[in-house]
Amino acid sequence: MKKDTHPEYQEVVFQDSSSDFKFITRSTMKPTDTIVMEDGKTYPLVKIEVSSASHPFYTGKNMFIDTAGRVEKFRSRYAKKEQTSTNK
Repeated sequence: MKKDTHPEYQEVVFQDSSSDFKFITRSTMKPTDTIVMEDGKTYPLVKIEVSSASHPFYTGKNMFIDTAGRVEKFRSRYAKKEQTSTNK
């Protein structure tokens, strides 16, 4: 391998901000935050919004999505465009 062409591969902690779930893995990311884990070592910290601990697919919790409101908005916009095109 050529020197100075590959990024540094190091241990990093990923922390789920919604469930406070943390796990250590290896990554080439270079975060500025650090955290001290249970083993007493200090690791770089990457904060994420969703992980397997908080994602509905993995937790089995369903989230309600307001699709009816979206459909009604679409229909009302389409109806307005259709009325203006027929009035011309």
